[in-house]
Amino acid sequence: MQITIDSKSGFCFGVINAIRISEDELGKNKIACLGDIVHNSREVERLKKRGLQIITHNDLSEWSGKKVLIRAHGEPPTTYQTAKQLDVEIIDATCPIVLKLQERIKKSYYEMNDLNGQVVIYGKEGHAEVVALMGQTKGTAVLVTGVKDIDKIDFSKPVRLYSQTTKDPVKYAEIGELILTRMQTVNGINADFKQFNTICGQMAGRAPLLTAFAKEHKVIIFVGGDKSSNAVALFSVCKAANGSSYFVSDAAQLQREWFDGIDDVGISGATSTPTWLMEEVGEAIKKMNKD
Repeated sequence: MQITIDSKSGFCFGVINAIRISEDELGKNKIACLGDIVHNSREVERLKKRGLQIITHNDLSEWSGKKVLIRAHGEPPTTYQTAKQLDVEIIDATCPIVLKLQERIKKSYYEMNDLNGQVVIYGKEGHAEVVALMGQTKGTAVLVTGVKDIDKIDFSKPVRLYSQTTKDPVKYAEIGELILTRMQTVNGINADFKQFNTICGQMAGRAPLLTAFAKEHKVIIFVGGDKSSNAVALFSVCKAANGSSYFVSDAAQLQREWFDGIDDVGISGATSTPTWLMEEVGEAIKKMNKD
């Protein structure tokens, strides 16, 4: 059996950077991470074995005088304020792309206050990145998780539309078009609407590459974390290109019947999936094929 691991898959820059920072700090100090450092339980367990502690916001008071890592998803301003009050040293590993987006949303928040307008964010409710983005507007932004939510917007007012960095660019464009159409119905062609391209280029560029990879192989095994929005989005790309695509979190979820009569398998993963985990899945498939 031919097994090929997608060379374009695996950790994005933001995740690589956060993990590198955590490993560097673990060699010197006791350190905790505010929430899972990456939405992949196996990678989190690997780092926990090296000494990384995973904490919640409620645990910050116990880390006075110690170091706490902010992961690539970022945090709202209130987290930094709380850490300062508690004398917690922040090690900030927020992805530079996310950080730039936070700054842009904060700027639009003040602009919309002056114009009696709205900041609208397309994203997954409760996702760490989205919580941080909403925090830039003191929680006043309108969050839309899909087309069904756009009625929460007041179409008579100016709108600045942003997206969580890991969302599907096609769906984001669709939502923008619908909002503009509704606003023009109310305000005419002079509707004050601006949509910003804030989806990570690495994420946006993955879809066509992943489509091509999925079509090249008879069966696709997509490895991703259950909590990863990026994994869900990218797996849907795989499934659309190749109906024989299967989602697993690790090798234990593989099913032998997926490979009956199959001599070619492609393995891909999310931007939160470590290469070592995809390799582990590949070895398990080889062993399954020999047994």
